[in-house]
Amino acid sequence: MTDPKRYLITSALPYANGPKHIGHLAGAYLPADTYVRYLRAQQKDVVYVCGSDEHGAAITIQAMKEKTTPREIVDKYHEMLKNNMADLGISFDIYHRTSAPIHHETAQEFFTVLNDKGDLQIKETEQYFDEEANTFLADRYIVGTCPVCANPNAYGDQCERCGTSLSPEQLINPHSTLSGKPPIKKSTTHWYLPLDKHEDFLRKWILEDHKADWKPNVLGQCKSWLDMGLQPRAVTRDLDWGIAVPVEGAEGKVLYVWFDAPIGYISATKQWALDNGKDWKSYWYDKNTKLVHFIGKDNIVFHSIIFPVMLKLHGNILPDNVPSNEFMNLEGDKMSTSRGWSIEMDDYINDFVKAENGGDQMVDALRYYLTAIAPETKDSEFTWKGFQEAVNGELVAVFGNFVNRAFVLMHKLCGGKVPPFHNDIVDEKDRQLLSDIGSAKENVQQLIESYKFRDALYEVIDLARKGNRYMQEKEPWIVAKRVDETGQPTAEAQQVIDNCLHICLQLTANLAIFINPFLPFAAKKMTYMMKVVDKMLDWENGGKTKLLSVGYSLRAPELLFRKIEDAEVLAQVEKLKIKSKKIKEMTTANEQPTSEPVKEVAIKEIIQFDDFAKVDLKVGTIVSAEKVEKADKLLKLEVDLGFETRTIVSGIALHFSPEAIVGKQVTVVTNLAPRKMRGIESNGMILMAEDADGKLQFVNPDVVVVNGSGVS
Repeated sequence: MTDPKRYLITSALPYANGPKHIGHLAGAYLPADTYVRYLRAQQKDVVYVCGSDEHGAAITIQAMKEKTTPREIVDKYHEMLKNNMADLGISFDIYHRTSAPIHHETAQEFFTVLNDKGDLQIKETEQYFDEEANTFLADRYIVGTCPVCANPNAYGDQCERCGTSLSPEQLINPHSTLSGKPPIKKSTTHWYLPLDKHEDFLRKWILEDHKADWKPNVLGQCKSWLDMGLQPRAVTRDLDWGIAVPVEGAEGKVLYVWFDAPIGYISATKQWALDNGKDWKSYWYDKNTKLVHFIGKDNIVFHSIIFPVMLKLHGNILPDNVPSNEFMNLEGDKMSTSRGWSIEMDDYINDFVKAENGGDQMVDALRYYLTAIAPETKDSEFTWKGFQEAVNGELVAVFGNFVNRAFVLMHKLCGGKVPPFHNDIVDEKDRQLLSDIGSAKENVQQLIESYKFRDALYEVIDLARKGNRYMQEKEPWIVAKRVDETGQPTAEAQQVIDNCLHICLQLTANLAIFINPFLPFAAKKMTYMMKVVDKMLDWENGGKTKLLSVGYSLRAPELLFRKIEDAEVLAQVEKLKIKSKKIKEMTTANEQPTSEPVKEVAIKEIIQFDDFAKVDLKVGTIVSAEKVEKADKLLKLEVDLGFETRTIVSGIALHFSPEAIVGKQVTVVTNLAPRKMRGIESNGMILMAEDADGKLQFVNPDVVVVNGSGVS
């Protein structure tokens, strides 16, 4: 879309079930805010919507943990998230919530339209049911022993100790969190979105129409899902917290949270329009609107495949782009609130923003570092030492230093006013820096519009670096020593000083414009120092070199950023270790052994050789693979072990397409007791390893060996 009439920007709705960490901020909110601030500086019609995702099992689980109600949980954390985002400069036009009546009405209307048109399917399936609690169980209400790390409190969708994605069928000795009893399977009826019917549309729309402008990580994940073949996905579930399914006979059923949450973008736009006297429909139906979803990589499928199908069926516009970031790690490990290995936004705000040691400076400091190390193409890592080095070595020593020197020298050598510019003595260094200002605008603009915020920020800092170099080469403080008989700089010397500081001050004005989308508080302080209105920050002024009028008085300089001290870094690292250790101790204390010993799981502690010798590892070849019906995560494998062919059900469907692994040699644990998963008896386990990106990899021999060969 070359010149849209308006822009609608969204950030993934965060679950209102607890505080969110800075990895979330870096993934979906900070880049969106940078983009929105840039569009506003261009005077574009742009609306930035977000809000709390307040439905689903995650909310009810947290309510159980805190011994309160789901309503009290969402009310508590909605306010926390809303305030945290505001404190860190995330400038939503509206931060809404999915518990609002207007959202319930919007989501129910959306479902009704699709259902009435016949775009949904009704199916009867078997799902886990707690007989004592008399309720169907979401995956998070089923707990058992993890088949990978032996954590006895793994959930039915994921083990929070080792991070493995699971399905309830994979858990050993599963039981309900409500009654503690083993669940049974019971028939229930649900509505499904038949994604498989839209594969051709998705393949063309994503892999052809957006091949050139979507990020490789987004295209790659979408292609993987499409190559595996899409399955119908339930849009309703049996739960007592959520949006009631608006169909007669659907009592006790609510809209699945994955279905209702993205509709929250629409209901938020409606509420914003009501509050501001606008027409919300133009933002969701007019093809001249550019819709952009900012998300983390765990939301790619929902925003690139599932929600677009919903929008298409409902008659809405489709997203123009879905910029997704990878994950941000912390001090050498994955960031995780549940493990205590995270920096919560709330904690950073309390320690640095609200404390008497930085305020807005420290908001910009965090925004700077998170953008500079943004996981735009691969996972990145936050370290407190890296944070200190980036702030001290770049913000303070490069950007802040240039602005401060320009103002100090202007007050000292030019009477506190913008000096004149003498065209007759312009040299090559002057011309080069003036040219650099214009080219920087073009580079920053192109990079922001390509969602390459990290590179765009580098261009701004690099322009300040060029300003420092220019000033150092010109040495106006040395030139000022060329004095006449009155002790004042000679007329010739003063002209050289004037030109140098005139260019440096015009560069400062441009730096304020270019840095504004990234570090809004620094830009605001710069306009105060220059005694100009915020209008000067409009993007159209970027690249101009007559922004500050000759003879105009400027205020005294103020430091834009402060240094981060060693003691602060050490204190934060120690705080992180203590928090993580405390949560680990609490988790271990709360973990109860299962009622029966788990013989087939290798416990991660010291064992004797005789124990290891009991595990029979053999090499086999996958001769066939297919998806297990009604199970997104499971593949049914036939593995040739040389002496026999085994059926093994493995939870690797999210990582591998069936056709891609046929012929692969794998290492198999062959003496596990058989287990039934989705009615299929599994006789063994495939050994897998998880790489740094969370992707599963086969553990197989370097060279092809005979099937049935032992592994020792």
